[in-house]
Parts: sequence; C-alpha cells; structure tokens
Amino acid sequence: MSIAAAFAIYFIIWWLVLFVVLPFGITSQIEAGRVVPGSDPGAPQRTVMRHKIIATTVVAAVVFALYYVNFVYGFITLDDIPFIPKAQVG
Repeated sequence: MSIAAAFAIYFIIWWLVLFVVLPFGITSQIEAGRVVPGSDPGAPQRTVMRHKIIATTVVAAVVFALYYVNFVYGFITLDDIPFIPKAQVG
C-alpha cells in the first residue's frame, strides 16, 4: 500500500469516526434550561470540538491500525464473507 493510499484510507476512516463521535456529550439548550433567543432549542448548548477532534484522531488511528494489520496479514479477506458472490472466471 502506498503512502497516498494509506493517507486516503485514514482520512476516510477519520471522517466516519468524526460523525460517530460528534453526538457524544452534547447537551441541548432546552436540556440545560438556557435557550438563546432566536436559536433552535435543540441546538447544542456548547460544543467541545477540541476534545472531539482528539478522540476522533485516536479512535481513527486504532481503526486504521487494525485495518492495516488485516491488510498486511490477510486475516479476513473478501472470500471469508459469505454473502459476497465470487467472481466468475472464464
């Protein structure tokens, strides 16, 4: 795997993990009891993006490391997944 391919895969994993991490720890304005006039009551009271970005980077690094180890050693291949049809040769 080239460096560019590894970076692209890590980038995709990072974005997917970010969307998983974003909802954790969010308190809406209505839950906090302080709704800013003119805003949606379901909007977050405050976001802690620095913590979310750090958590995303760490989790994405672990997921990428698992992917890379599987890529190098081939623990799970497409042939191991039963519902993926095998290609017909010839």
